[in-house]
Amino acid sequence: MSGHSKWATTKHKKAAIDAKRGKLFAKMIKNIEVAARTGGADLAGNPTLYDAVQKAKKSSVPNDNIERAVKRGGGTEGGGADYQSITYEAYGPNGVAMMIECLTDNRNRAATDVRVAVTRNGGNMADPGSVSYMFSRKGLVIVPKADGLTEDDLLLAVMDAGADEINDLGEAFEVVSEPTDLVAVRTAVVDAGLDYDSAEQSFIGSVPVPLDDEGARKVLKLIDAIEDLDDVQNVYTNADIPDEVMEQLQED
Repeated sequence: MSGHSKWATTKHKKAAIDAKRGKLFAKMIKNIEVAARTGGADLAGNPTLYDAVQKAKKSSVPNDNIERAVKRGGGTEGGGADYQSITYEAYGPNGVAMMIECLTDNRNRAATDVRVAVTRNGGNMADPGSVSYMFSRKGLVIVPKADGLTEDDLLLAVMDAGADEINDLGEAFEVVSEPTDLVAVRTAVVDAGLDYDSAEQSFIGSVPVPLDDEGARKVLKLIDAIEDLDDVQNVYTNADIPDEVMEQLQED
């Protein structure tokens, strides 16, 4: 029976991963559609669309799905929804601040779903502006550590393009810039012959909240519940989870 139960557990985990993967694909497709509708369907003239398409390709979203999303957003193929961008603010366990970005065709549904997910998982919704002042909008380019790439090599490549800082994430480097310099930094990375995993605008918390094991579990559970919502695109927090706590959670 142990063999059977192990197989059942593996099957269950795979189903969960596939479900998450399906949701991730759907969110990327929605992002592409909105980018094409906002800035046009020409990738060369629409950096936001270009980066959204590149991210989808790197995540193995099928090319057919990507092309159809670009066409729907650009108006050459019907069926696209009128998505609106909304950002909600909330507090999680231990006073962690949260910014929740949504793309939705139903504001009431999005608001209700986010509120339920937050309040059921130990968080509270916050008034507009009461959390956002703790975050800065930044451009982030994630560059994997391939072929012995060092921080100095990367700094040399992006310094003149407007990069503010480089953070070591373990398996990759994170290049931080002002949002207006994102395209220039991403271009500098490519021109240096380097690959990148993603290039996008993000919110970065200015006052990190350190978490212990228990606090990290609660916050990650809340983030999972919010990210599971179809209307939610991104969740940003100022949670600071130490490496040793993260390793412990992954082992569990």
